[in-house]
Amino acid sequence: MVSKSSESRPSEHGWPVWLNTAKTVVAAVLLALGVRTALAEPFHVPSGSMEPTLLIGDYLFASKFAYGYSRYSLPFGFASFSGRILDNPPARGDIVIFKLPRDPRETYVKRVIGLPGDHVQVAGGVLIINDQPVAVRRIADFVDDTTGGTRIPQFIETLPGGLEHHILHEMRLGDLDNTPVFQVPPGHYFMMGDNRSNSLDSRVPATEGGVGFVPEDNLIGRADLRYFSVDLDTDWTDPAAWPRALRLDRLGLIG
Repeated sequence: MVSKSSESRPSEHGWPVWLNTAKTVVAAVLLALGVRTALAEPFHVPSGSMEPTLLIGDYLFASKFAYGYSRYSLPFGFASFSGRILDNPPARGDIVIFKLPRDPRETYVKRVIGLPGDHVQVAGGVLIINDQPVAVRRIADFVDDTTGGTRIPQFIETLPGGLEHHILHEMRLGDLDNTPVFQVPPGHYFMMGDNRSNSLDSRVPATEGGVGFVPEDNLIGRADLRYFSVDLDTDWTDPAAWPRALRLDRLGLIG
């Protein structure tokens, strides 16, 4: 007598075991894609342009439902799909993950500073929105541990509408601190990094290798939650340093 193999033996529901396994795998994949499509998608921070709010080694979830959906917020992309479904515009001050307009293969994270129709300028290092200077107040320096403890001037900026957030700003009075007046086109946004002296953002036009204005279609989602953070400068050859590499105090909602 020859017994049936496990691959062909019926399960308790009458299906072969391999088919039940395949159904489970397919269901898990579809569930993961559904969550990634409709709810949130993970990203990591590779640069210091959003310091001190986001540090290199922070891992984020972007809430896709916050702004609705475009071909850039759906997995694998949909070349024939344009516009947004369930569109909900971002608010000034939101931290947004988006596709770089001049090269959609690249993903950036910045803060929304200018809304459609706004006039935005930086003059003498002062951010001006719709002819009104944005209020800032000096606080304790930010200490950059990745550069041996370099101290960087830190401020709290209050955007129109009252949102407060931290920025870093070393007054250099170069091109980033003295810009022309930008008028944000309809359906576009003006993005800036919180590290004002070290951020390639909408202050630099796309034609000059910068970000320029960001079309609403390029928005992927709002950075809402930091679920993991690790100091990437850790000496990974020393196991004793591994626990110190975890920045557990940074986990939680992003302000």
